[in-house]
Amino acid sequence: MAAQVFLIPTYLHESNLNVLPAYLLEAIETCSVLFVENERTARRYLKQLKKEINIDSFTWFGLQKAEEQVLQQFKQQLKEEKVIGIISEAGCPGVADPGQLLVAAAQEAGALVVPLVGPSSILLSLMASGLNGQQFSFVGYLPIDSGQRLKAIKELEQESQRKNSTQIFIETPYRNNQLLAALLKQCQPQTKLCIAADITGENEWIKTKTILQWQNEPVELHKRPVIFLLKR
Repeated sequence: MAAQVFLIPTYLHESNLNVLPAYLLEAIETCSVLFVENERTARRYLKQLKKEINIDSFTWFGLQKAEEQVLQQFKQQLKEEKVIGIISEAGCPGVADPGQLLVAAAQEAGALVVPLVGPSSILLSLMASGLNGQQFSFVGYLPIDSGQRLKAIKELEQESQRKNSTQIFIETPYRNNQLLAALLKQCQPQTKLCIAADITGENEWIKTKTILQWQNEPVELHKRPVIFLLKR
């Protein structure tokens, strides 16, 4: 029997567990090993799903350790044909979150890899944006350096126009306002920008406007989880 690897989503907002399907718990309870981005929050997450769960029955590994060390630990668990779960901090493992290297190792080893349904801020924001969902790219974080950032924004805008595609990107929450200011400075007035904040949370807020419209509507995004979507 080959090893099994379950990719276990978690909530985007701790206040909303309703976005998680019930079958996640059944899959988690079949696991004997968990590789998690943060053990403390992962333990709390499992207790939120089921108070009676015995979290000490799992063998725990942290994804924050040295990359090669974690990879070797994971490969050993695969050799022992364990049932393994991977949990990141928010959303889906391996999608703008740690886990991809482990999944690649699982594929190479011929393990059964099972992605479980859960919330993805990238897809939810795209769905609600009204922008092109047939052709899109997720480009992660833009450069921190202001000059490089403005250059990257210009290139994204040009790429969007050339391919008729939506460009999706994120920023560390405490730098959201700086990124928005750069977008308003660099982009063309009629370029569309969707700002999706606090997705699935009580203060969820998703709006699409032109750059010109955003320039006339001040927005405070400091320390809020935000996805930005741009379409020229």
